Amino acid sequence: MALHFDCLPTELEEDQVIDYLHLLQQEHNTPSDSYFKHTVYGLRMLCKVEGIKTHDVGLPSIKGPNKLPVVLSKQEMWLLINAPDLLKHKILIGLLYGCGLRCLESRSVRLQDLDFDRKVLHVVQGKGKKDRYVPLSDHLIRGLRQYIEAEGPEEWLFNGQPLENRKGGDFDSRYSQKGVQWAVKSAAKKAGIIKNVNVHTLRHTYATHLLEDGMDIMTLKEMLGHESIETTLVYLHIAQSGRRKPFSPLDTLFATCAPSTK
Repeated sequence: MALHFDCLPTELEEDQVIDYLHLLQQEHNTPSDSYFKHTVYGLRMLCKVEGIKTHDVGLPSIKGPNKLPVVLSKQEMWLLINAPDLLKHKILIGLLYGCGLRCLESRSVRLQDLDFDRKVLHVVQGKGKKDRYVPLSDHLIRGLRQYIEAEGPEEWLFNGQPLENRKGGDFDSRYSQKGVQWAVKSAAKKAGIIKNVNVHTLRHTYATHLLEDGMDIMTLKEMLGHESIETTLVYLHIAQSGRRKPFSPLDTLFATCAPSTK
C-alpha cells in the first residue's frame, strides 16, 4: 500500500484506502479471497498499533463462508457405530452421536455423570462453562453397562495413556483428543463412508436427526447447549422435516410419465 501511493498508509484518506481495496478485489490480477482478507487484517493491526479507529478509514468487515455442515444418513450412522472392533470405540461413537457431545465433552464424562435410573447424562461445564442434561438411550445404557463391567474405569469413562498436565503438574488420564479423532476417522474408513467425517460431524448428525424425528428447535437448542438460537437454526436448512419433506421434481416426473413396469 505504501509502494502504491508512495506514502505511509497512516497518511492516507479514507477514500484512498477504499479505492486500494477495491483495486485488490476487482483489478489487481484478481487476488484470492485469502489475500484480500489478510490485507484487511494487516490494516486493522496497523490501525490498532497507531490508535486509529477502523471505521475512520473505512475497513470492511470480513464474513466467513456460509457453509452447511456434513451430516450422515441414519444408514451411514448405523454402519459407523458398528464398524469398530473395540467395544470402547463403539460406545464412544454411540455417545458422541446419541448425546450430541463435543470432543472435549466426551473425553470429560465421568462415571458419576451417568444416571442410568433417570436415563440422563450430566454434561459438566461444556462450552461456555454451562452444564446441561441430555437423555441416554436404553440401547446406549446397555452398551455402557457392558463396557464398564468389561473395562472397569474408575473416574473417567474413557481412559487413555496418562499425560502430565504441565500447568498443574498432575496427570491427565482421560482419553486424548487425538485418540477420539482417530477412533471416529478409522470407523468411517472401515464403514466405507466417503463423506468427510470428523468428531463434530456426529454432533451435526445428532441435531439434524432429532429435528427430522420431530423435536422442536427450542428443545434442541438446550440439548446442544447453544448460547444463541441463531446457532441452532442452521439445522433447519439441513433437516428434511416439516409438513412435507423436500423432494426432487424427478420423483413426480417418473411417477407421472415413466412407463409402468407391471
